[in-house]
Amino acid sequence: MKIVWISALLLGCLMGFSIGVDMMQGFSFSMALQNAYSPFRVMEFAELFVLFFLLFCFVVEVFYRSFKVKKAKQQQK
Repeated sequence: MKIVWISALLLGCLMGFSIGVDMMQGFSFSMALQNAYSPFRVMEFAELFVLFFLLFCFVVEVFYRSFKVKKAKQQQK
């Protein structure tokens, strides 16, 4: 689960940095937010499928590893 939280923290920091730079250039907050999400709006179906498939694989791997660690701890007791 640490990997998920670290990834979310990195995403938040990078999005905040991007929005901050846009706002320093004179954009409004809503325009800066729109600029941060614009790469995802122009994706085609195949690109979105690959993105969500990789995210799904990442989440499944994290939960599998945490389940494996919990199971190993229970067997040690």
